[in-house]
Amino acid sequence: MTTTAHPLVTAARRLARDLLVPQAERVDQEEVPASHVEAVRRAGLLGVGAPREYGGADAPVAVARETAEILAGACCSTWFVQTQHHTPVKLIATYDSPVREKLLRPLATGELMAGIAFAHVRAFPRVPVRAVAERGGWRFDGRVPWYTGWGLNDVMLLAGVTDAAEVVFAVAGAREQPGLTPSAPMRLAALGAARTVSLELDGLWVPEESVVLRTPQAEFARVDLPRAANASPAVFGVAGAALELVARSPEGEETARVLRERLDAVRRDSYELADHPVPHACVPERLAVKTRAYDVLRAATTAAIVAGGGRAMALDSRAQRLAREGVFLLVQGQTAEARRTHLAHLGSPASG
Repeated sequence: MTTTAHPLVTAARRLARDLLVPQAERVDQEEVPASHVEAVRRAGLLGVGAPREYGGADAPVAVARETAEILAGACCSTWFVQTQHHTPVKLIATYDSPVREKLLRPLATGELMAGIAFAHVRAFPRVPVRAVAERGGWRFDGRVPWYTGWGLNDVMLLAGVTDAAEVVFAVAGAREQPGLTPSAPMRLAALGAARTVSLELDGLWVPEESVVLRTPQAEFARVDLPRAANASPAVFGVAGAALELVARSPEGEETARVLRERLDAVRRDSYELADHPVPHACVPERLAVKTRAYDVLRAATTAAIVAGGGRAMALDSRAQRLAREGVFLLVQGQTAEARRTHLAHLGSPASG
């Protein structure tokens, strides 16, 4: 599915071929090693979208998407750990704050690795993490249900909601400290290697100069809705990797060709909608295309299992790993609206 000629795409393909694919099954059963993150950094991929003046590549969005597809198709656990990094980089680069001058350059170059702890804000009006102004800073209390990359990240972008329904985004150290206690690593059916924990916050205090953004919850939801309605590039990467397996099987070449055409079509439609000049337009259409992408993902990973036969039941089977990663992507970044749309689609006669 190559569409972009760019040095970072070449670097991502080399990294996938030489390191990520050969070790993917082992990593899946263990954990993403720090050396994998270091290899992503050396390839320049932690700063793919970061401003050039701060040491990033400032690459076009098409390059960011394709490198994400490549990494996800090679080792989805490694992709998932490093993809957390890009959101803090983008947010810190967008808003003028003391954090930008202090942290943007080390984040853009990969000297520091960042994670995210704010998906729970989507649960509003339920407030899993509350933020309260205190002593020239902010106190965070509650529970972050999911935090990926624990032990690999240096800092996290943490969010809490105030009693006035304002979302406070701040940078905190990604380590156990007073007011912050991680759980044991979660045992997950897929991407258990991504070092995901929950975080208990009991008075974690962050100084005011660590705040990146304060915004009304309604504005956060307005901006987040279309962004969360777009299909993840990882869907296309994992589906593409599954179809490569299908194409190599004795009876799978024609099936792979047909599914590849469907995948290319929905990928094109998805990215066209994601690039719509009006950021908040076409949300129903974006969600419909996202469910189509899930259909092709499910078909591609199922075809890889069928083509693999009984061998696909082994835990070290690439087909099984891709199938489990595909299941994970069905719920990664899921919103209530996306869930409703997907379930309605699955229950319709057309989906059968």
